[in-house]
Amino acid sequence: MLKQRVLHLAIPAALKHFLDIVQILIDMIMVGTLGVAALAAVGLSMQFMMVIQALMSVYAIGSSALISRYIGSGRRRRASAVVFVGFWVALAGSLIVGVIGWSFSADFFRWMGSSAEVTKLGSEYFGILSLGMGLIFLDTLAYNALSAAGDTRTSLFIKIASAFLNGGLNYLFIFGHGGFEPMGVEGAACATVVAYGFSVLIYGWLLIRKGGVLGMYPIFIRSDLKKMIFIGTPATVERVVGVTSFLLFVMMISSQGTIALAGYQIGLRIEALAFMPGFGFSVASMVLVGQYIGSKQYDYAYESGILSAKIGMIFMGSVGLLLVLIPELMIRFFTKDPSTIEQAALYLRLVGIAQIPLALTFVLSGALRGAGATNLSMRISIGSLWIFRIIPSYIVMKLGGGILGIYLAMTIETFIKGWWFWRIYRQKEWLNGKL
Repeated sequence: MLKQRVLHLAIPAALKHFLDIVQILIDMIMVGTLGVAALAAVGLSMQFMMVIQALMSVYAIGSSALISRYIGSGRRRRASAVVFVGFWVALAGSLIVGVIGWSFSADFFRWMGSSAEVTKLGSEYFGILSLGMGLIFLDTLAYNALSAAGDTRTSLFIKIASAFLNGGLNYLFIFGHGGFEPMGVEGAACATVVAYGFSVLIYGWLLIRKGGVLGMYPIFIRSDLKKMIFIGTPATVERVVGVTSFLLFVMMISSQGTIALAGYQIGLRIEALAFMPGFGFSVASMVLVGQYIGSKQYDYAYESGILSAKIGMIFMGSVGLLLVLIPELMIRFFTKDPSTIEQAALYLRLVGIAQIPLALTFVLSGALRGAGATNLSMRISIGSLWIFRIIPSYIVMKLGGGILGIYLAMTIETFIKGWWFWRIYRQKEWLNGKL
């Protein structure tokens, strides 16, 4: 029974994550036909969006933990009230981020050292995304709310329709087909915003209509707002620090040369496919742990995280085996350059070895978030990242250890973080957290 619940939640969530990746790749391929500058502009915009998505954790993770807890305890109306609170938090946050993005989009690209052409194209693209920031924030809220209530299938179907709509509008808007004027990167941004708008309309109908798995009860409960911020703030800090640390790590890799950086970027895109099952089982563990704690079934809460981790390790370990054995086969879809293939294969073989501890990190950190123990997850993630990856990688770089030394530090840190999460999870102290 528990295994069926895990798979019922994890598989649709994993497939949605896969579609997210595919949609980004399709966008990049279409924009890439406009030239290198357009590709760079959209690529940099995606980096900015990573920071914004980290900021969304304040209400996304906070509302998920509360909703799953209330659903588990049978307080469905209170769970629906959390959606209403999250709605206003998302709108307020999107207004602030949207105004900043619209006003300073060109400055962001200049601060990154972009050329005049990339700055112009990037500000056009990101400026339009900023105007649609409210839709992006609400889409994130709705997805997390439905998932926390135990419904990941609906979001998958919405994503399928949204992805097709986005791809079709890209074709019309970017290149000027179907009677539209060619809009270039602005067309890509408009297509993205419209696709988000479509998703929000469907989510809105589902949350407002009667009889759904979760509704939106129009009452603002201040204590839930405080709990949401209390839970979500550590998750936001964890992700913001993670994004900035990731940029530092990329800078170390780029210091090893253009070929090393190109190999890393290709390897990272391929590895993203391995993340797919990990993301799905992370969602499953977060939802089930929260719901079982809400219903005071603490043994089931603990076991749901363990089972999710075991299945996640099987899936990600299998993908990791492919990364170790045949990385070149996948890399050749991206490049034919022998040196770049060699660098990307080195990266993929090392991360392939670490897929099992990475699965532990994905799933058990999700379980801790479902329990509301985001502060604990933050301390483990940030501590491991800096003590065992960033600082050792910097030392290795300065000592001339090369790209292999940097990747070895990364791999070792993944094993340490996985073991750390496993040790903390097994102690069960997080089960006693109060919301």
